[in-house]
Amino acid sequence: MVCRVRPPLPPRGKSSRTGFSLDPELLPTRPPSLSPHPGMAATLGLNHSSVSEFILVGFSTFPPHVLPVFFLLFLLMYLFTLLGNLLIMATVWSERSLHTPMYFFLCALSISEIFYTLTITPRLLADLLSSHCTIAFAACASQMFFSFTFGFTHSFLLTVMGYDRYVAICHPLRYNVLMSPHSCACLVAWSWFGGSVMGMVVTTAIFHLTFCGPNEIHHFFCHVPPLVKLACGTDVPIVAQGVGLVCITALLGCFLLILLSYAFIVAAILKIPSAEGRHKAFSTCASHLTVVVVHYGFASVIYLKPKAPQSLEGDTLMAITYTVLTPFLSPIIFSLRNKELKTAMKKTFLRRLYPQSS
Repeated sequence: MVCRVRPPLPPRGKSSRTGFSLDPELLPTRPPSLSPHPGMAATLGLNHSSVSEFILVGFSTFPPHVLPVFFLLFLLMYLFTLLGNLLIMATVWSERSLHTPMYFFLCALSISEIFYTLTITPRLLADLLSSHCTIAFAACASQMFFSFTFGFTHSFLLTVMGYDRYVAICHPLRYNVLMSPHSCACLVAWSWFGGSVMGMVVTTAIFHLTFCGPNEIHHFFCHVPPLVKLACGTDVPIVAQGVGLVCITALLGCFLLILLSYAFIVAAILKIPSAEGRHKAFSTCASHLTVVVVHYGFASVIYLKPKAPQSLEGDTLMAITYTVLTPFLSPIIFSLRNKELKTAMKKTFLRRLYPQSS
């Protein structure tokens, strides 16, 4: 019986070299979601992945007694992020004095942040309480699409808000024309469309790769770098470089446009004769500029860090700063640094608490 099964294997070439065996007794015990050899899918000419699910191991290396602390901390930050952004939207909606392009863009930014956190944080919280953190192949692709869509939409909206401040300070007489309701709606629509295109491009490129080896993602959500490490095939380096180039080009393009806007803004502010006028002009940009620094600061630490060996715990905590901490800080910055919005929030609260006094 053995002599009839073994002879056909050596002509395959690579099986004896890699230690791969087709022993009939072992075939039933092999996991159905994984191909037995990383190069087998490419050898057979398959264009689909043999992995049906992934295992997220981002927090598996932390001590078990720390995970409940993480869960409580991230849950509070998540709830505060949701409530803070909803409060900003409700305040802008109820106060007619805030019905301006700047606050319209701020509402759009709050919506993108709410959707971004909904894409990542609930799953993160559930996995912190689970002993087996698996995610289906289709769910992983969906999470990547929406995280990149809302993440890039956030960057595009920050760029639009920088342009809004540029027009308000450098071209105040033309502000109502350049930032008409129709123009503002188009800018927000193009930001969402651009984010959707970026999400589709990245997700399509990554999930057209073949995943035929280990299915453990060394992260707490479906992100590009750990997924690329699991792909097999000769086109993986090309796809990885292409995706990285597209993402860095888009982010740096937005950042350079914001820098250009603020270069003109600073030049215009310095021409204002009175110190009070300069302070008032700069105060309208302070919250937006702070959010830009936080947003791109944490992003650069994560995506532009040197390719040095680092522990999984370190990578996980660094990614938390961008996915959980940055959305948490954004409504705080806009609420505390924007005096007009802060005053409107107090009026809204007082009106709700003491309706007879209004």
